[in-house]
Amino acid sequence: MSTLFTFPGQGAQRPGMLHDLPKSAAVECALAEASEALHRDVLTLDNAAALQSTVATQLCLLVAGVAMAQHVSDLASAPDAVAGFSVGAYAAAVTASVISYRDAVLLVNQRARLMEAAYPTGFGMVAVLGLEQHLLQSLIAKVHTPQTPVYLANINAPTQLVAAGAEPALARLAELALSRGATSIKPIAISVPSHCELLAAPAARLAETMAAVKVSPPRRRIYSACLARELRDARRIADDLAQNMARPVRWHETMLLASERGARLVIEMPPGHVLTQLANAALPERTASANPHAHAHAFDISIAAAETRIDTIVALMAREAEAER
Repeated sequence: MSTLFTFPGQGAQRPGMLHDLPKSAAVECALAEASEALHRDVLTLDNAAALQSTVATQLCLLVAGVAMAQHVSDLASAPDAVAGFSVGAYAAAVTASVISYRDAVLLVNQRARLMEAAYPTGFGMVAVLGLEQHLLQSLIAKVHTPQTPVYLANINAPTQLVAAGAEPALARLAELALSRGATSIKPIAISVPSHCELLAAPAARLAETMAAVKVSPPRRRIYSACLARELRDARRIADDLAQNMARPVRWHETMLLASERGARLVIEMPPGHVLTQLANAALPERTASANPHAHAHAFDISIAAAETRIDTIVALMAREAEAER
């Protein structure tokens, strides 16, 4: 059974996300290595106050993703493929051995600082539920001006879309979307306009740093969520990492591609379950998806007892997902 690890992006963060990781050698190593690279204890970054910062949030997501991926790989087996949503692409690249974990920590630290410095206030992102892409794009065209920029940022599902831009533009777009049949408008816990051309300049600066980073061919399949395609060339993957802050996320297409390429078990890394829900909605019934961190201790024990049989892992995670609901 082909396994895909998915790594969430900003908006999935929650207080205590690093402290709640399983107690294992893999996790402790990931925490220690990140702390050494940053010259600070990463466990100080996952409290509610710290997570108001884009920098702390993105670093926590990277650390949690890499730590849990290694933990699950040690207990069961390494994934056949990986895909990351926004900053989650960095954890995916580490898991695929394209870039080192230390380099990823330093790159994400710079990435987040560039994004935060470019748009410290007055910008953000909102999810629009219940409208199809063509209709939302027509509404965006009505609102967007140089003074009130707004863009389609994420295509999470056919009727689960995300817009990014200036707060007044997002507010006006929300009004129009609701008047045209949107079922819900949900602000996302992101204070910058990710995944649109507003971040082209910060992306270009990060690309300059990325050019000097050592990269290696991927050891497992890696899917770009911005291009919705598999990437095999290490330098192209590095370019995709640098530029993804300024490119829309095509997550729904990426999940369909992964399914077409044989993914049958999709495991979401911490700390949330949004990607699991999207996978359940997008993928055929023969594809199982779950997040092992909901009940990490039980997950650890059960995998060890089951001698890493994949059918037992699927059954366990299905029970945990049901318990979480």
